[in-house]
Amino acid sequence: MYTKILIVDDDKNICDMLEQYLSKEGYDTRSASEGYEALDLFRKYDPDLVLLDIMLPGKSGKDICTEIRKTSQKPIIMITAKGSVVDKVVCLELGADDFVVKPFDMNELFARMKAVLRRCAVIEEVTDEEIIRFDRIEISKARYELKIDGKCIDIPPKELDLLYFLASNCNRVFTRDQLLDKVWGFDYLGDSRTVDVHIKRLREKLEGLSDKWQLRTVWGVGYKFEVN
Repeated sequence: MYTKILIVDDDKNICDMLEQYLSKEGYDTRSASEGYEALDLFRKYDPDLVLLDIMLPGKSGKDICTEIRKTSQKPIIMITAKGSVVDKVVCLELGADDFVVKPFDMNELFARMKAVLRRCAVIEEVTDEEIIRFDRIEISKARYELKIDGKCIDIPPKELDLLYFLASNCNRVFTRDQLLDKVWGFDYLGDSRTVDVHIKRLREKLEGLSDKWQLRTVWGVGYKFEVN
């Protein structure tokens, strides 16, 4: 089956260019140039990955990303005309998996797409060995589930990957670069700010749950899952 890519950009030339390029690479593509149209197409087309421009008429790319994340963890790569650190962090905090800055190089975009699709591949085989339990929480890597007090909590795949890795190596400190390598993979093209954003999201879900463990920052070094 073809991998399905939804392209969302208000510039028709960019949509046409991406559709032509990705079709040659063997992808099935659809495109939208307006926010509400993009959300409607996302629901009907059910893409494997979304290339999403931030600046759109009708409904912004940020709003679309937020709406998608309410019901789906399909990977999203944001396309932005701005390249500041603040804009990159905003994209990640909204739930995007990666971002590219206009004007982008096609080879870089293609590499980022392949990396994101590999990282977000669904693991179908379930084994008990991939379940970690601590006070009040249960982390299943095979099912990509986080349970708090027995109840499943919505969590993006990469946040769960990061939590599972740290909890699997409790009380060991990892630098941001080590976490990028171990969790995101050596082919990840982003920067270490990604780790900070994901740690922040995890803390919002987990902080204060237990006095027996915590996600701890080791200043000047990195992060660890500390078990008391």
